[in-house]
Amino acid sequence: MLRKKKATLPTGRLGESLAAEFLTRRRYVIVAKNYRKPYGEVDIIARDGDTLVFVEVKTRQSLEFGSAFEAVDGRKQRQLCRIAQEYLQSHGLLEAPARFDVIAVRLDNDNRPVAIDHIKNAFDFAL
Repeated sequence: MLRKKKATLPTGRLGESLAAEFLTRRRYVIVAKNYRKPYGEVDIIARDGDTLVFVEVKTRQSLEFGSAFEAVDGRKQRQLCRIAQEYLQSHGLLEAPARFDVIAVRLDNDNRPVAIDHIKNAFDFAL
């Protein structure tokens, strides 16, 4: 029997907020949150010095549905690349250095952060 995944929106938004705070404490400048296109969304766009960083945030309370990093599979990476390409083009930033980071936020059962793991340059542009 398959178990239903519980609602993730509030948990996901909490994770994104914690990730943004985490990045801000590390001197990143948040440029945009929840940048949406019809084909997907980038959770956070930030600047790390001169580099534009597209950040995917995955929040988990357990490993029941796999690790946060496993959720950023090839399909998700291609989607993020497409959105990033559109963002860079529409903002005249095609020559700007850019990268993709993944942040995994782990919460306890009371939605308190247990750990925040950050993988810089988690994958390359691939369309």
